[in-house]
Amino acid sequence: MLKLLAKGFGLFLLVVVLLGSVWGWQNRQHLAAFPDILPAYTAKEYCSCRFTAGYSADYCAGFTRQWLPLKRLSVDETNRHVTAEGMGRTHTARWLGERQGCQLQTP
Repeated sequence: MLKLLAKGFGLFLLVVVLLGSVWGWQNRQHLAAFPDILPAYTAKEYCSCRFTAGYSADYCAGFTRQWLPLKRLSVDETNRHVTAEGMGRTHTARWLGERQGCQLQTP
């Protein structure tokens, strides 16, 4: 009985791995883009919150906090640049002016 149960569990596990592999292959472009989302979103939203809307640094840090933590968030108050690093990627947003707001910088 125990051998049959172990064999059934092994077969179930194999099916789950195969279905996960098929799903991953079909969504490979989306999965490859995922690491860029966290730092890009954080840099842009923090910049907009801080420099366009004029909120405090503490408020903006809480506003852009994500479930996955960032490695680094640096704010250059003088030049109005925000750089966020996380998941192996780095993105910078720069404040352009009151009417333009903040924009992500292309690498």
